[in-house]
Amino acid sequence: MPIEIPSGLTPELVPLSWLIGEWEGRGRLGAGEGDDEHFVQHVVFAHSGFPYLKYTAESWLADEDGKRIRPLATEAGYWQLDRPVQDADGGPGLTPPDIVPAYTSADEVESLRNSSDGFDITVTIVHPGSIAELYYGQIRGPQIQLSTDAVLRGAHARDYKAATRIFGLVNSDLFWRWDVAAGGEPLAPHASAILHRVSPPESGRAPTE
Repeated sequence: MPIEIPSGLTPELVPLSWLIGEWEGRGRLGAGEGDDEHFVQHVVFAHSGFPYLKYTAESWLADEDGKRIRPLATEAGYWQLDRPVQDADGGPGLTPPDIVPAYTSADEVESLRNSSDGFDITVTIVHPGSIAELYYGQIRGPQIQLSTDAVLRGAHARDYKAATRIFGLVNSDLFWRWDVAAGGEPLAPHASAILHRVSPPESGRAPTE
């Protein structure tokens, strides 16, 4: 199925455009075997004219039929291409970006393609409980691989050392897996899910910031 590019999308987000919209589906904790618990998840990837996607995910423990039992977790963050900062970029803080973005055409964005014929990306995700993850990775077509470069924990946060995440678009569904190193244990399966699109990419337009 062809990937639909939402109107008004900054060229820098074209490689990430297949994520845009709302997704919902079911998954399993751990390796997804035996008594591993079930959950349902609602995910939104939205854009607002800037060169990054806003990401939110809410999850609920569920029974085997997908009926929600109680809240499980929530997380939020930003996804973008990993490239050098330009004079046209905004920040830090409220420093405004230029009216003309750093990359104004698909051809200019193509110059960022890496030696693996994909694009380097960076993802920042924050969690309740004083934990923040900084991921680096690659997007290559409808596939994403991420590994933490750093995990920031507050003084009273649970032990959490590292993580990897993979995402892929398969038959129009979003598959993902998350492995975590925590509690003194090495990297191990943490959760996985299959999400179905519940709204078209146009709905991924966030309110103007």
